[in-house]
Amino acid sequence: MASPKLDKAVLQRRQTELQTWFTGLLSDLGETATQPRIVPLSGDASFRRYFTVRPGDTTYVLVDAPPDKEDCHAFVQIAEKFEAAGVNVPHVHGVDYAKGFMCLSFLGDTLLNTRLQELKKQEHFAEVHDIYNHAFDILTRIQSIREGSDILLPPYDGGLLMRELELFREWFCGGIMELSLSKAEEGLLDHYFGVLIDAAQAQPQVCVHRDYHSRNLMFREDGNLGVLDFQDAVIGPFTYDLVSLIKDCYISWPQSMIRDWALQYANMAQTAGIIDDFEEAQFLRSFDLMGVQRHLKATGIFSRLYLRDGKPGYLADIPRTLAYVKEVLGDYPDMYDLARWFEQHIYPLLWTRLKNIMNRAQP
Repeated sequence: MASPKLDKAVLQRRQTELQTWFTGLLSDLGETATQPRIVPLSGDASFRRYFTVRPGDTTYVLVDAPPDKEDCHAFVQIAEKFEAAGVNVPHVHGVDYAKGFMCLSFLGDTLLNTRLQELKKQEHFAEVHDIYNHAFDILTRIQSIREGSDILLPPYDGGLLMRELELFREWFCGGIMELSLSKAEEGLLDHYFGVLIDAAQAQPQVCVHRDYHSRNLMFREDGNLGVLDFQDAVIGPFTYDLVSLIKDCYISWPQSMIRDWALQYANMAQTAGIIDDFEEAQFLRSFDLMGVQRHLKATGIFSRLYLRDGKPGYLADIPRTLAYVKEVLGDYPDMYDLARWFEQHIYPLLWTRLKNIMNRAQP
């Protein structure tokens, strides 16, 4: 199967072209250096590649996004809309849509996840709460964005939600776990996938970042978190980004904190006019079931990144991600059959399968 990797010669050629293109921007940026060196940044789970460059006192981020694989138009359009809403996103200094090159402002080199892990280890929870309060404020700005003539986001509809859930069935169940599902098991997953999709579509539909978590937010000493990786934004379920943020696949918090944060955000969103009055139990159910959808999707993506793309680093995040699913399914009697299936077919073998795979993946 195809992997999001390009031939090394192609990558080197594009890097050289990117540097030449940026050199042509220097005068427009007010920079005087003639041949600044570009330094690769760690990549993400896509074809995009990132570099930093510092021609003078200012650091820029250069993006190589092959136009046949990535869409710079969506990134630029959404960046401008988010920026206008007061969200601290990379400012677009230059773009070549035909080549797939962008020059962006640099938001720092400390992921929010890095800072949160430090604070969690040190048990500095007051600062943790301050950070999440700021992240909630940013989210209200994003969710307050309304579609108009200058932005047309695709809907997070049933078809897209189902395609995401199928990643779990194909890449995790069939791939990582090597399960051969019976007709009854296929029907079980079909039924509960439908339950999750119906719950998502019943929510208020708002602007959704779609990957709003601690590895896509940059910690800044001025307190103004930077927001990255928003080019896949859609109009979709109100709780989706909230789940991504506080039921994060890359860091976990006690259930009591998550519940309090969820209700805190619901009240903030109501005050901001994003949602109307809400009933607490129904809101929490919507939030929890949205989390199941996202975490099954994420588990499928992490599995695909290893099986298709040769990236084993995300496998270690699967147990944390599925632990959220286990917590939720145990809280709702109507999800009992799905919970039982996980208890019988997934959890007993999960660690053994992952450990064996990760051991084989060691260089």
